[in-house]
Parts: sequence; structure tokens; C-alpha cells
Amino acid sequence: MPERARRGVFRGYVCGQEIEQMSLDGSHYSLTSEILPSLGARSNRRVKLRRFIISPYDRRYRIWESFLVILVLYTAWVSPFEFGFLERPKGALAITDNVVNAFFAIDIVLTFFIAYLDKITYLLIDNPKQIAWRYTSTWLAFDVISTIPSELARKMLPSSLQSYGFFNMLRLWRLRRVSSMFARLEKDRHFNYFWVRCAKLICVTLFAVHCSGCFYYLIAARYHDPSKTWIGASIENFLETSLWIRYVTSLYWSITTLTTVGYGDLHPVNTREMIFDIFYMLFNLGLTAYLIGNMTNLVVHGTSRTRKFRDTIQAASSFAQRHQLPVRLQDQMLAHLCLKFRTDSEGLQQQETLDSLPKAIRSSISHFLFYSLVDKVYLFRGVSNDLLFQLVSEMKAEYFPPKEDVILQNEAPTDFYVLVTGAVDLLVLKNGTEQVVGEANAGDICGEIGVLCYRPQLFTVRTKRLSQLLRLNRTAFLNIVQANVGDGTIIMNNLLQHLKELKDPLMQGILTETENMLARGRMDLPLTLCFATLRGDDLLLHQLLRRGLDPNESDNNGRSALHIAASRGSDNCVLLLLDYGANPNSRDSEGNVPLWEAIMGRHEPVIKLLKDNGANIVSGDVGQFACTAAEQNKLDLLKDIVRHGGDVTLSRSNGTTALHVAVCEGNIEVVEFLLDHGADIDKPDSHGWSPRDLAEQQGHEEIKTLFQSKKEAKNQSTIIVSEQQRVRYLGRFTSEPSLYALYPGGAAIHPEMPWRDRRRRRTDNFHNSLFGIMSAAQTGDKGLVPLTAHVNCSKSCGNYPARVTITCPEKGLVTGKLLLLPQSIEELLAICSQKFGFSPSKVLSKEGAEIDDIQLIRDGDHLIIASDYGTERAKD
Repeated sequence: MPERARRGVFRGYVCGQEIEQMSLDGSHYSLTSEILPSLGARSNRRVKLRRFIISPYDRRYRIWESFLVILVLYTAWVSPFEFGFLERPKGALAITDNVVNAFFAIDIVLTFFIAYLDKITYLLIDNPKQIAWRYTSTWLAFDVISTIPSELARKMLPSSLQSYGFFNMLRLWRLRRVSSMFARLEKDRHFNYFWVRCAKLICVTLFAVHCSGCFYYLIAARYHDPSKTWIGASIENFLETSLWIRYVTSLYWSITTLTTVGYGDLHPVNTREMIFDIFYMLFNLGLTAYLIGNMTNLVVHGTSRTRKFRDTIQAASSFAQRHQLPVRLQDQMLAHLCLKFRTDSEGLQQQETLDSLPKAIRSSISHFLFYSLVDKVYLFRGVSNDLLFQLVSEMKAEYFPPKEDVILQNEAPTDFYVLVTGAVDLLVLKNGTEQVVGEANAGDICGEIGVLCYRPQLFTVRTKRLSQLLRLNRTAFLNIVQANVGDGTIIMNNLLQHLKELKDPLMQGILTETENMLARGRMDLPLTLCFATLRGDDLLLHQLLRRGLDPNESDNNGRSALHIAASRGSDNCVLLLLDYGANPNSRDSEGNVPLWEAIMGRHEPVIKLLKDNGANIVSGDVGQFACTAAEQNKLDLLKDIVRHGGDVTLSRSNGTTALHVAVCEGNIEVVEFLLDHGADIDKPDSHGWSPRDLAEQQGHEEIKTLFQSKKEAKNQSTIIVSEQQRVRYLGRFTSEPSLYALYPGGAAIHPEMPWRDRRRRRTDNFHNSLFGIMSAAQTGDKGLVPLTAHVNCSKSCGNYPARVTITCPEKGLVTGKLLLLPQSIEELLAICSQKFGFSPSKVLSKEGAEIDDIQLIRDGDHLIIASDYGTERAKD
């Protein structure tokens, strides 16, 4: 685009804005030759024109243009009439002329404010200077001359040219507006093309007849001897007769000459008239050819379809007779051709119309027409919306007349059909006769078994009445499903389930054969590991794994094949998946891990397999597991969670613990078990309710009594020591003699107390060391009581666990979380995986050193967890 355009010298719309405006107006749907820009053209799309500038596609301006066309029609009649019959202005006709001229003068002024479409940039130019220059250098002079009043023109012209109508003939320049109007109407879908063309031809004919009659009369009126003229020979003193008689006589001569059927009563007399007649009849040759050609074209266009249909029927009949086809086949051929002609004539060419459109519009229309129908077909139940949208876009709508074969038995399975309207019979050929074995109606599918199982079609499908079907090609179908593996599994499941429900010996045989093909991996549909695992088919699973499928692939809920195999107790499938590298600790969207699935199903061999391959329950949402067990009132499940290393006191995402659930269920055994394993009766959930509050609110007296007894037992196990005796925590070193840590209130920490009920103060690193403790004992440091100590390192001091602060820079967690130190590095990584939502591979000290042994960690240490990927990225 030129530099001045970028500086804003002119602004405008691209041609796309023109189309948009035309659609909004509803008054202009034509696409002129100026609508398409050249290849590679660029433009800026604008929404608003400059102030006081009018778009040529504005609805109000279109109304103004239509009004001017009416005035042009008046001008087309009055200008030749005044030129031929009037010598001076007369009364109302002169006044009307000047009023019409005034309207066109207003249009001249208005044109200086009308934007125009630039043919190079295809922008609506709204710069006033450019609009004025374009109009001044093109049509302004013609418009001004054709608007000057005739009275003024007579005074300006020389005496030889002072005829009243001579200057008026210049106003015929305005006829270009009528031509543009008919061009728009011919393309406007609101007007019938045939009648618009007929109106145009009539207007052309009347204008030619009117002008020639006026000109021919002018020759006679200006001749020196009026009696020796064509009209003077039949009407004496014709100049004194009424204007109406002279005008009608002129039109009579003109129309008889135009149609070349003149009666001879009006003919040229002098040389001038003969010369004029010669040129007029030569003009009539071209005009007549134009009129006849256009009318013939319109008539032929209306009858060509019928003629073509008759030729097609004749050709089909000749073909059938020449090859001696059976009568039934002849009837089917003719019925199909007749149906095609009828649908064409009634405007039902759905597929032809769709094929002529861009793919995006075609897909949207197909989605609107057929999506809800295809969605209800049994084969596509449960598939994704994306797959359905793609399938509907590839389907072709076809009409079939009654008693026509859609599919033949034993033909190649290239297509299958979905019925939109109508009904079809399913026929089987037995002992040389056809037997109806079923019927399909709107919403049913035909031919899918042959396509999916890749076997010859089982039935002949024949229409019972006029039917519309959606056809889908097998190749297109498989190409779409290949990109939607999970949906391919759903489709195959739906097919197998449908075959099972039919309870037909033939279908049962097809089902068995299809399952054998599945096991051998010979199906064209893409299948997932989850599909093979759901069926418990370890042979198919092995085939899929050997093809290179990811053993950790999951469905939309995050469930992997190992989850499914563990839940079903398929130890062979579990072993195969583990051998091919499946993650034994993968989590689904609900936090379930394969080990928990196996525990839920009581599949001990699978549990052992998973444990032997590194599975642990801590990798999942243990709080959710415990709550599930409590909801089901299964004490054995809670025991299994504890037996496999899970903490039944953890809460689920909403803060609810298993103890909350057990209280609500009123299960005293589960509550007692949870209390024995450290459940906190005062721990609130997300709503602020604690188990004690729930017991009070629901009136569980036994549970309240149990809570009270547990609380009293806890208080009795506490050793009271003087408030002055306060000990600092020894850290991870336990050596003889041991130390009793005290609460600030003086209560001693008993070794038997659950660790969740103990409180302690964090000490600095100096006091966590053995040297610090010995120094404090010798100097009499307040808060330390020299008791028994163990020299060897362990996680606790007299069963008192150490605490560490964990941070995870990879997850953006800088503040850190305070955790109790477990027994091993592996358990620490598993806990961190649950807390931070990713799988760390190493533990680092605050200074960046990697820690390989849990014994190297002291109470109060600051640890950093990281993965190999995060470490490498940090180095980069």
C-alpha cells in the first residue's frame, strides 16, 4: 500500500465490508466485477467512514438511487417527446422538467460526499479531496450539462440551435442509472430472473419505438413542404391537428416498421424520410435479433431440464432393452432417474448444493442437519463430539425411491448408511428365494457389520418407501477414527455389545470370529490398551504392546490399562504391562493408583505383583482411600491401607478425614480403629466441623463416650513435670541416657503417645547436635534436662520424630512445607510426590548437595526436592 495510505490520507473498507453491508441491508445481493481484489492485495478493514461521508451501500442512499431511477424513466420519455413535438416550454410539463432537474442537481452535490471503491486497493475511499477529484475528472461535466434548465439553454445557444428539445436530449445521459438498476435486479434473489429480463426487454423496445417515432415526426415537421411528408400524405394540415393524434400516428408507424409488418399506409415520401427509414430498419435488424435471442434463451432455459430428462429416460430404456435386463432392474433404473428429476425440480439437491460450498460452510450445514440424528445411532454412543462432527461432515445425503436396492448381499463393504427418513427391509437369499429378516427405520444404521468386520455384506438392503440415507465411505471413516483412538475403542465396544444383544446364531458366529480377529490384531480399527485390558484379552494386549503402544496411555479420566487390569484382577495383563514399562504408581484424575484398585478387588496375586515392582499406596490419594473405606463401612480396607503403609488419618481434598466419615456413618468399630491409629477428634474439615462436633450434632452417644475415654486415657499417660524443667529437643540423635521432652506447661512427652498428639519446639542447629546437648548439660542451660540418650542416629528421640522443611522450586513453592521425616529417602520422595503433585527423583540440601541417605538429615533441616529434568534445566 502507498505510504500516504499508511499515513491516513484515505481510509475505507475492504471489499468484504461491502458484502457484509449488502447482507445487512437486504436490498443488494449482487457481486459486481469490482468485488474481488487481485491476488496478494492487502487492505485495512475499517468500520466507520469519515464524518459527513456516506457509504454507497447505505440503505438510505439506496432508496435515494431508486427514486432517481423513477425520474430517469420520466426523462427517457419526455426528452425525445419535447425534441420532436414541442417548440417552446408549455405549462405543467416545463415546471415538472425543472423540478426533476432540481433533484438531479441535489444528487450532483451529494455525490461529492459519497465514498467510492478504488479499483486498485479495493478500499472505499472516504477522502473528500479524492472523491471530488474523481467526480470532477469523470462524470461531473455530463451531469451538470444534463441538469441545466432548457429556458436558460435556449438563451445561451445560437439562434440556429435554439430548438426547445435539442438541449433536452443530453439528459438521456441519465439512462445509465436504469442500466445499473437492471444489473442489480438480475442478481437479486428476491426478484424472479425471467420477469426482470422480460421487463428489461420491454423497456428497451418501448424506448426504441418512442425515440424513432419522435425523430421521424420531427423530420416531417421541419420539412419545407408539409404535404410531401409521410404524415402529410395521410393527414392534411397535420400541424394543426391535436398533439395526441400526431404522437399516436408516429408510434403506429414506428411499431409497424420495427416488426416489419407495415401495412403500406404510412411510408416515406421524400428523400430525408427514406434515408431515415433505411438506417432505422438496419437498427431494427439488430434490435429484433437481440429481443428474439433473449426471449428464446429464457424459454429454452425453462424447458431444457425437461428435455434433458426425456433424453435420459430414453437412453436408459434403450440400454435396458438392448441388454435384456430384468423388469425389476428396469423399474429401479427408471424410478431412480424420475426421483432425481423430481428432487432437482423441487430444489432438494442437498448434496449438490453442499458440494458447491467451501468445506467450513459445508461442515456447518451438515452438523446442523444431521448431527442430532447420527448422535443417536448405537454405533456412535459415547464417542467424542469431535469425532461425530468429522463423521457428519464426510457423510453424503442420498435419496432412494421405493423398492430400490441400497446394499446387495455379499457385495464388497465399501460404504454403510444411516437412515434419515423412510424405512428399508433387510433380506437374505436362501434356497433361491429372498426372505425378509429385519427392518430398519429412521435413525438406524445398515452395512456397518461388513465395514467394521471387513467381510461381505450380510444382507440386501431394499427401501420400502421414499427414503433419504446418509452414506459414509469406509476409507474416510477409518481415516477419521485413526486420529481418534479412544473413540475407535468405543465404536468397537458398541458393535460387540450390539452383536451380543441380537441373540441370533448368525450374529453369534460373527461375534466369535470378530473376537478372534481382535485377538490376532487383524482389525483395522485403532484399539487401545484399555480396550484389551477391559476384555481381559492378554493376547490382544501383547499384540498392541508389540506394536509400540505406550504402556502408560490413559483414557479421558486418567485411568491407565494398569488401573483396569488391577481392578479386574487380570494378573497376566498386569505382568505384561509391567514388563513393558508401565508405571506401577500412576494416578488417575481421582487420585487412584493400581495398588488401591487391586486392594479394593481383593486380588492378592496382583497386589503382590505390584508390590514386587515398586508399587506403593502412598503415591495415591490415601486420604480419599481411607474415606472411601469408611463410607463403605469396610474395616478390612482400612486395615489393608495401614498394612501397605498408608496413613488413615490423612484428609481428602475438602478437608474431610476418614474419622469424619465414620462418625457420620455411626460405625463404632471403624471409629475405634481410626482413633487407635492416631486420628484427631478435633481436626476440622473445610466447613469447620470436627469429628467431635459431628458426634455431638448427630447424637452418637457411643462415639462420644469413646472420644471421652480416649481423651482421658491420653491425659493419664501424660507425666507432669515442673514448669521450670523444659528440655530442648535432641534431634535425630538418641543416645543413653534418654531425654524426656516437656510441654511448656510442664507435661512430659510420653514415649507411647501418638506422634500426631505431640508438640515440640524447634531448636537451632547447635542444640540439635550432640556437642550442643552436652554443653548445655554442663552449663546448666535452662530448658534442658540431662536424661538418658542414645548415640546411634534414628528418626526420633524416644519415638519422637524429626521435622524438616521441604521446598520445591520447580513447582514455584518457595515458602515450603513442614513434614515429619520418614524412614527412608524413597518414602520421603513418595510423600513429596503426593504433596506437590509431581514425581521428584532426588533430595538436595539447602546448599545444593544431593542427599543419598536418610541418616544424613537432622531435625530442622531445610531440604529441596527436584527432578532430573528440573536440575538439568537449572544448569542450562
